Amino acid sequence: MTSGSFEHLGDQSVYRGYIWEVVVGSFRDPAGEEFTRDIVRSPGAVAVVPLIREPDGSHSVVLLRQYRAAFAREIVEVPAGMRDVDGEDPEQTARRELIEETGYDAGSLRLLHRFYPSTGMTDSVLHVYLATDLRHVGRQMHGPEEAHMEVFTVPFADAVGMVVSGEIADAKSTIGLLLADRLVRGLDADVI
Repeated sequence: MTSGSFEHLGDQSVYRGYIWEVVVGSFRDPAGEEFTRDIVRSPGAVAVVPLIREPDGSHSVVLLRQYRAAFAREIVEVPAGMRDVDGEDPEQTARRELIEETGYDAGSLRLLHRFYPSTGMTDSVLHVYLATDLRHVGRQMHGPEEAHMEVFTVPFADAVGMVVSGEIADAKSTIGLLLADRLVRGLDADVI
């Protein structure tokens, strides 16, 4: 058992890239012992669950299949992007990324959740939005991954099934789709 609190003593930069900085953070624990941790400093990111209401009242969702270099393969996920524009509000970033990646703009964006994607290695905060009342405005792709990604629509229930089966294993997509599923099924009807 410890008393007191942890203290952040400072960071030593190891690498600074275009978006992220890797630091060695120095800390003091409640017992007075010093220790270090590798940390990726990040501006954060956004993700969007874009829902289309079909004429029969059901919903479809717009998904992406894109190459992810860290896994050296294509991953199925919801549209997302880094908060890499200084001073841009997370909702603005979500709208911009939705247009860039899918060509859709949302009449309504609603925050589903704000979470920490990997507390053991980064200070990143990810905002997940539900996008509804979509209208097609044309894609504005950036980078080779976006130029070669597949944008496709599936019935919403099928997308939730893809999470359950493990076909969608991306954390932001899993969280966003499952929270949107609660709304669609009326479990949180006051939110949608």
